[in-house]
Amino acid sequence: MAHVSKRTQANTKLAPKDAFPIDQAITQVKKFKGPRFDQTVEVCMHLNIDTKQADQALRGSIALPKGVGRTKRVVAFCPADKAKACLEAGAIKAGGEDLVAEIEAGFFDFDVAVASPDMMRVISKLGRVLGPKGLMPSPKAGTVTTDVPTAVKEYAAGKLEYRADAGGNIHGVIGKMSFPEADLRENYEYFVQAIEKVRPSAVKGEYIKKITISGTMTPGVRVQHEAAAVS
Repeated sequence: MAHVSKRTQANTKLAPKDAFPIDQAITQVKKFKGPRFDQTVEVCMHLNIDTKQADQALRGSIALPKGVGRTKRVVAFCPADKAKACLEAGAIKAGGEDLVAEIEAGFFDFDVAVASPDMMRVISKLGRVLGPKGLMPSPKAGTVTTDVPTAVKEYAAGKLEYRADAGGNIHGVIGKMSFPEADLRENYEYFVQAIEKVRPSAVKGEYIKKITISGTMTPGVRVQHEAAAVS
């Protein structure tokens, strides 16, 4: 039988079964006894979508107003005349064929790759190595853009990518446990509103079925959410 720590046992007893308004839900999440590190606070939205349908396979990116409390290592595939601006915006490397060659030689020490549309032809050969790692730039994810320096700045500051899984769930980070409750609420509301805006037209009735917020290593708390159904 697996050992269950005293902290986990105590948190399980504290875990509420009811759903709460977002302010109270955040307060509840902060009440749990957490590990010694500053936990990430996450939101999970269970949606009434069928991801087997192309128009319901939701995917995109969000830059939260209060950030997420962490930075990302970004590389930029861009023309030579844009490389300096991308580096100044926070990219750890920027370039075209030269950057492709580095990656082909084994450089993967980055979290996000962004590219201008004209560079996709150049980096197409990297699909077989970047694709399986989830690092290939994609228009759907917002990592292929004409304004590469701005994208670099946003992703370096923690811009999030989201993607609905097979069960219709979307996970996202809304900050750190050390964030003020007001900042967590603002990020939460911005995230939920962003997902509401991309509601597929084919979805009828209830769209958002359940929302839960939690710390990385503490129980989840359900959040009350009311939205008008579409018939």
